[in-house]
Amino acid sequence: MRRKTILVCIFLALGLCAMAAETVPYTMKYKGETRTYWLYVPEGADAATPLVLVMHGYGGKAEGYCPEMLEVAEREGFAVCYPQGEKDAKGKTGWNVGYDVQQGLERDDVGFVKALVRHLQRRHRIGRDNVFMSGMSNGGEMTYFMAYRYPDLFRAYATIAGLTMQWAYKDWKAKKPVPIMEVHGTADKTSMWEGDPTDTGGWGAYIAVPLAVGYWAAQARCTHEETVTLPQKGEHPVVLHRYLGGDDGIEVRLYEVQGAKHSWHLKDMDTCEEMWGFFRQYLK
Repeated sequence: MRRKTILVCIFLALGLCAMAAETVPYTMKYKGETRTYWLYVPEGADAATPLVLVMHGYGGKAEGYCPEMLEVAEREGFAVCYPQGEKDAKGKTGWNVGYDVQQGLERDDVGFVKALVRHLQRRHRIGRDNVFMSGMSNGGEMTYFMAYRYPDLFRAYATIAGLTMQWAYKDWKAKKPVPIMEVHGTADKTSMWEGDPTDTGGWGAYIAVPLAVGYWAAQARCTHEETVTLPQKGEHPVVLHRYLGGDDGIEVRLYEVQGAKHSWHLKDMDTCEEMWGFFRQYLK
């Protein structure tokens, strides 16, 4: 009887593994190039199914990226797309956001993201009204870019360890306010919390994280801030700053992960759960 029970448990475990959410690779043409993305679509999806884009960081890849978001998507019933960045002159995959090391790179990744959303809506018939954008590090920079350039394309935005380049902050003006959240470690040495106005890191000058987030709170004309410390999950406390009272119910958030370095901060908070909870407020 014990052996039979063990075998049943093994088969059940294998069955559960088989049912886990998985992404599938697809390609599309953009400006004469073949671009790749990995996509998860829940069973029974239709045009009303929400869609979340997740942009990887510099040197990263879309395949197998951030499986924690898939777990949330499977439970909550939304689709997830992981676009693949192309290589630059140094052979690093990523997104063209005007880093100093990307000088001379003419690839239009902003245009690609816009085209990708339309492609997903047509080919896969998802995300008709509810498309959201997120990204980590270099993907976070792309998220800020899209908020500046195409604010109507996404319902809300989320960046993890993302930066706002100083030139973009000075040269661009937001076309309209958007709901946006940032999760950032205060001890991040790759994307420094305090900014890098003299370009010591080689990415180009960028502004401080609180200033970058505060810009969007000011655009939404948020009237007040609520601050709460999340229940501690890992080594680093997480302080959530919520900027509320914005026009049309827009909220802006900053998750200050105290003493944490450059990461998704999954050990210190339920990052993907928090992201979807934020996005869910803006579903049509």
